[in-house]
Amino acid sequence: MAQRLGKYTLLLPTKPVISGYAAVGGKKEGEGPLADKFDFVYEDSAAGEKTWEKAESTIHGDAVRRAISKAGVTEEQVSVIFAGDLLNQCIGTTFGIRESGIPFAGVYGACSTMALSMALAAASVDGAIAEIAVASTSSHFCSAEKQFRMPLEYGGQRTPTAQWTATAAGATVIEQNLFKNPSKKRLAVVDKIIIGRICDYGIKDANNMGAAMAPAACTTIADFLRDTNTKPEDYDMILTGDLGAVGSKLLCELMIKQENTDISSVHRDCGLILFDIAKQKDVGAGGSGCGCSGAVLCSEILPKIENGDLRRVLFVGTGALMSSVSSLQNESIPAIAHGVLLEGGDVNE
Repeated sequence: MAQRLGKYTLLLPTKPVISGYAAVGGKKEGEGPLADKFDFVYEDSAAGEKTWEKAESTIHGDAVRRAISKAGVTEEQVSVIFAGDLLNQCIGTTFGIRESGIPFAGVYGACSTMALSMALAAASVDGAIAEIAVASTSSHFCSAEKQFRMPLEYGGQRTPTAQWTATAAGATVIEQNLFKNPSKKRLAVVDKIIIGRICDYGIKDANNMGAAMAPAACTTIADFLRDTNTKPEDYDMILTGDLGAVGSKLLCELMIKQENTDISSVHRDCGLILFDIAKQKDVGAGGSGCGCSGAVLCSEILPKIENGDLRRVLFVGTGALMSSVSSLQNESIPAIAHGVLLEGGDVNE
């Protein structure tokens, strides 16, 4: 059963295992640095569907099915799926998995949804509420732009601080750490989780998500380091998602100014891993959207943990808790960040 460390962090003594994972991307994502690391890339952003929302559902469902297959289990064996996306009532998720028959717990953490769903899935497995749980998320550039900003037909000019919402999905299968799998010498386990606190620094610009989310990332990372009595150098990577170029710079500055802690040597951001902002057209300050961190985690980070290139990764998903309504009402943008500590090693260690 989970044990509380400090005020905000939970240790999961059974170390739930990530036994399968998959990442699916769209055309622009397939043109980026992770092109050959996705399980599948859709060259057509519509994924063969008639609407952007249906396309996102197709992509999400695809990632979930691939992760379950790679874990060597069936949909009938999955106890619960924790999943969500950016759309109203999480329709990208709901319609993508509705035929699976898996018990569904919808979650919304904006772009932090991958970290939130993984934290909830791992906690449910550690507490023996579930034997096998799936955590997944998705986003789509076109469906997100239509909901949160302007229809694509409007053709508005994007500001330099704006980020490009990923057309992508990521899914993980989390199981009880009670089995031996000789075919995988190293597997990722979830060692600790932290549920974040809402932070609001008064940012109102919907085209500057990095600035809105950086304070939340700072708060969660600082809380985790204090609760666990650790330092940045104790980790191979502190991975945020998705602050982009603007938010990443602000995060490092905030950590030094507020916490007297320099994380720059180990910090990386999913929004700057998914796209090459120097070479790729129109990606602005980097990637964003639920699918950004989900896809980066499942295509780049988890494989490196599994093969031993990374040993300890603190994954901190960040989200802006805004809506199109709140923006029109001149509300500021509250933000949240949730953390999952991923460790590598043989499941029997």
